[in-house]
Amino acid sequence: MDFTTTLGITGAGIVLFGFVLNQFGILSTKSRIYDLLNVVGPGILVVYAILLDSVPFLILNVVWAVASAYSFSKTFKKET
Repeated sequence: MDFTTTLGITGAGIVLFGFVLNQFGILSTKSRIYDLLNVVGPGILVVYAILLDSVPFLILNVVWAVASAYSFSKTFKKET
C-alpha cells in the first residue's frame, strides 16, 4: 500500500471512528473528543485531496475541518 492510500485510509478511519462512536451513544456531538476527531480526520483528508488533485474533496474537508475546529474552540471558551 502506498503512502497516499495509507493517508486516505487513516483520515477516513478517524472520521468514521468518531461517527460510529456518536451513533452508538459513546460520544456526544458536543464532546471535545468528537470535535477533535472531526478536525484531525478531515485535516488528513485535506492533504489526501491535494495529493489526488481533487478539488471537490478538498473543499468538503476544508469546510468540515474548519467548522469542527470552530466548535472545538468554543468548548474551551465555556470553561473560562
